[in-house]
Amino acid sequence: MSATSELLDGYQHVISGLTLITGSKGVFDVAVNGELIFSKHETHRYPEEGELLESLANIVGPDVARYGT
Repeated sequence: MSATSELLDGYQHVISGLTLITGSKGVFDVAVNGELIFSKHETHRYPEEGELLESLANIVGPDVARYGT
């Protein structure tokens, strides 16, 4: 599943902006609503499956249910 699909499938009801930032030297950063939730530049790796969704879940907190649940 793509990073975009994973995030939107789970939290489309709270995401007002989703930015995948790519650049030279393999930069791959993911920002949701202006907040950086993953940076390949900082971690030197791509996110594992489910990692972006878990990061966003930690940011929005336990009171916000995943979409469709």
